[in-house]
Amino acid sequence: MFLTDEQKAILDGEKGETLSKVMQSVIRYGELFGADKLIPVTSKYNHLVTSFGLKALGPVYELMNQLIEAGAVSGQKFSADPRPLDKKVPKNFLQNFIFNKFMYSRQDFYEGQLQKLGLMEKDAFTCACYLDEVGNKPEKGDILSWSESSAVVYANSVLGARCNRNSGIIDIMGSIIGYVPHFGLVTDEGRKATWIIEIKTTRKPEAQLLGSAIGMKVVEDVPYIKGLDQWIGSELDDAACTYLKDFGAACASNGAVGLYHVDNLTPEAKELGESLIKEGAQVYVIDDAELQRIYDSYPVIWKDADAKPKLCFLGCPHMTMEQLKSWTDRLEAALKANKHKKVAVPTVFTTAPAVLKAFEQTDYAKRLKKMGVVVSYICPLMYMNNPLCGKMPVITSSNKLRTYTTARYYTDDEILAQISGRKD
Repeated sequence: MFLTDEQKAILDGEKGETLSKVMQSVIRYGELFGADKLIPVTSKYNHLVTSFGLKALGPVYELMNQLIEAGAVSGQKFSADPRPLDKKVPKNFLQNFIFNKFMYSRQDFYEGQLQKLGLMEKDAFTCACYLDEVGNKPEKGDILSWSESSAVVYANSVLGARCNRNSGIIDIMGSIIGYVPHFGLVTDEGRKATWIIEIKTTRKPEAQLLGSAIGMKVVEDVPYIKGLDQWIGSELDDAACTYLKDFGAACASNGAVGLYHVDNLTPEAKELGESLIKEGAQVYVIDDAELQRIYDSYPVIWKDADAKPKLCFLGCPHMTMEQLKSWTDRLEAALKANKHKKVAVPTVFTTAPAVLKAFEQTDYAKRLKKMGVVVSYICPLMYMNNPLCGKMPVITSSNKLRTYTTARYYTDDEILAQISGRKD
C-alpha cells in the first residue's frame, strides 16, 4: 500500500505508540480488501456502531481507555447507534434484572468513554444519524468512516457520500487518524452496478419487503433499480427519503448491500444514469408474485406460531418525524373504526432522541400517548437480544429486526390491523 510521508510518520511512531497501532490496524484492514492507498476522511462528523455497554465487551473498554489516555481521540465529533435501554419500554422484573445486571451493566461507564472520545452531545444515539434533527448528514462526495449498515447504505445511496461497510471499531480508528483505505465503495469503479432491478409491480412495493428481496438476490453487489420512481417520485422529498431509509436497511440486513442506485431519483443515478451499469449486469425482475414469494419464505421461529403478540416494535431503523406523524394519524383512524381507544398490543415506536424531543412538542405526541403507544429512543434489536425477551412473540414491520431476532415480520397494513384490534 502506498503511504504518504505523513502516514509513514504516524506508522513509524512519531506521534506515539498508540497512534502507530491505530494506523497499523487501518492499514491491515485495507490490505485485506486490496486497498492501494489511504484517503482523507472529509465529513464533518463521524458515526460509531458500537453504542452498547455489554458486560462482555471488556476488550473494547480497555482499547478505549488506551486511546483516551494517549489523547488519541476522534478527529471529528461523532454520533453513535441507539442506546439499548429505556425505562419506558415494557419489561418485567426478571427481564429488567438481566438487562441491568448481566447484559448492559457497563452502559453508563461506556457512554462516559464515548464522551471523552468525542461524542457530539450526550444524547447523540441513533442509527439514523443523518436525520435533520440529529445533524450528522454528510454532503455528496464526503468520505466517511462509518460502520452502521443502515446508515452506510443511506449515506452512499441517498446522499451520495462515500463509505465502505466497515467493521465496528474500525470506524473510530479511521476518524482518529483521519484516513480510510481506498477500495470498494469509495472508488468510482466500486460504485458501478452489476445488477439491474426491474420493478414491475401493480402497486407501490412495501419498502422493507422490496429491500429484502433485492438484498437476498444481489447480496453485497450494487443494484441499479428501474421503475421504482413511478411509485415514490423523482425528487428526494421527505416521503421518498423515508421510504429509502427503510428500503436500504432491508437491503443491507437481508443481504450486504452498501449502495444502490434508483433511476431518476438518487444523486448519482440522476447525474450519470445508466452509465453506472457495468457491462454484463444481471437482471432481476420483481413483480407482485415475487414479493409474495419472498414474504412467504420468512420462517416463523416463535415457539407457538399462533401465539398472541405481546409486543410490537416499529422503528428499526429509527422512525422519522414524518413516520411518527403519519402513524399517529393512521392508528387514530383505525382505532376509531374498530371502536377502540387504545392499542390492542403493547406498542413501541422508536426514534432518535433529537426527533423525540421535537415530536414531544407537537400535538401528535399527546394523541399517540392517549392511544397507549410508547415512543422511545431504544434500539429494538438490543432489547430483543435479552434471551427472555427473545422468547416473547414480538411483531414488527422491520425486516432488519426480523433478520437478527425472533421478531415476526408483517407489512405496515398488517401491523396496523393487529395493534388497532381489527377482527377480520
